[in-house]
Amino acid sequence: MKIIAVIPARYASTRFPAKLMQDLGGKTVIQRTYESAVNTGLFDDVFVVTDSILIYDEIFNNGGKAIMSVAAHESGSDRIAEAVENLDVDIVVNVQGDEPFINAVPLAKVLDVFRNDFDQKVDLASLMFQITDITEIENPNNVKVVTDQNGFALYFSRSVIPYPRHVNAGVRYMKHIGIYAFRKQALLDFYRLPIKSLEASEKLEQLRYLEFGKRIKMIETNQGSIGIDTPEDLEKARKLL
Repeated sequence: MKIIAVIPARYASTRFPAKLMQDLGGKTVIQRTYESAVNTGLFDDVFVVTDSILIYDEIFNNGGKAIMSVAAHESGSDRIAEAVENLDVDIVVNVQGDEPFINAVPLAKVLDVFRNDFDQKVDLASLMFQITDITEIENPNNVKVVTDQNGFALYFSRSVIPYPRHVNAGVRYMKHIGIYAFRKQALLDFYRLPIKSLEASEKLEQLRYLEFGKRIKMIETNQGSIGIDTPEDLEKARKLL
């Protein structure tokens, strides 16, 4: 089974423009993310796919592998699908360009889902992490996920899900960590499907998979991620580094 990582890297981020080219301890955010992906040792190859010549040059000039997008894309999955359409791969891992602190342990568990999925019932696999702080739960930048009893995603939202009508019901709030592993065919199917109302409303591409019946297996981890969505997040990342 051939496994590659692809890092979609859009320059014009809505919430924090040019965040991937910001300095993080002497290297750009995107360069640190690329190096972290390579250093996991989990992938047969790692690529950055981007619409920006600045990001392309940043990776290429530092000895990495980068692909320029040809078309304009609505989501990272679309960008990745275009890049891998003609590559001979089985599993494609979407590593978020703004998450430079990649932990290999939970990522390995995601890949094990496919190694053990002999009936090929899983189209995608991803990670979730329990959050308990009410500010984190209510923050729309934190995407929440609810699953069925077998760990398959039922819905993702920026809102609080489930709504705490009964606060003693024993609900656990799970934050979605934006690392996906796809079967290549599921990714190509996504590329050809239209955006429907749920995805358009929440601005969450994973809802397109659910709306068209794809199965997303969620793996719980106790190790959260640090995404850089705002200048404040960048300062936190600098302190952590």
